[in-house]
Amino acid sequence: MQTAKSVVITCAGIGSRLGLGTTKALIDINGKTLIQWQLELFKDVEDIRIVVGFEANRVIEEVRKYRPDAIFVYNHDYFNTKTGTSYYLGARDGNEYALEYDGDLLVHPDDVKMLLAKEGEWIAYADKRSEDAVYLSLNEQGEVTGFSRENGDFEWTGPCCLRRDKIQYTSGNVFNVLEPHIPLPGVKIRACDIDTYGDYQRAIEFIKGWE
Repeated sequence: MQTAKSVVITCAGIGSRLGLGTTKALIDINGKTLIQWQLELFKDVEDIRIVVGFEANRVIEEVRKYRPDAIFVYNHDYFNTKTGTSYYLGARDGNEYALEYDGDLLVHPDDVKMLLAKEGEWIAYADKRSEDAVYLSLNEQGEVTGFSRENGDFEWTGPCCLRRDKIQYTSGNVFNVLEPHIPLPGVKIRACDIDTYGDYQRAIEFIKGWE
């Protein structure tokens, strides 16, 4: 029996490093908004929770075109907090397990299917691709053992999955939520994180490989 999961998409942030003048959820990638690409990946998930903040009304309007049943959660302090806060807020009233998915992330559709089918808790990672990455290290068992801004074996991109009752409030990042619970099983995926304009250009090429 598949354990009940909520999918929490965290897209409350300002996206200032990208320099396109809009929240990342609404940037255009090959004719679709980023949030549309993401919602298509999760079309079979019943419980979708979108954490909004900056340009919330525009994001809500866009999401409702594709998922009128989505649940919206506000991170009102989006200017002073990061994705870890949004993960906590989005997960706290959800199902037993909460799969966190960053609002600036694209993951290959086959890998999303694999992650949705995976039981228990885990942390996904990818080959180094982004310009402004957080790295992670693995042990011999393939478990994630730490995060670093300086160096590591792979790039921490997310997604991740934790039991809802383990997700504690932080004003920091999702990896700060994960740190008290590592080591956790690692899962390698194909992913593209969009932080800078260079990342945005790479994302356009990344998606071409899906179609």
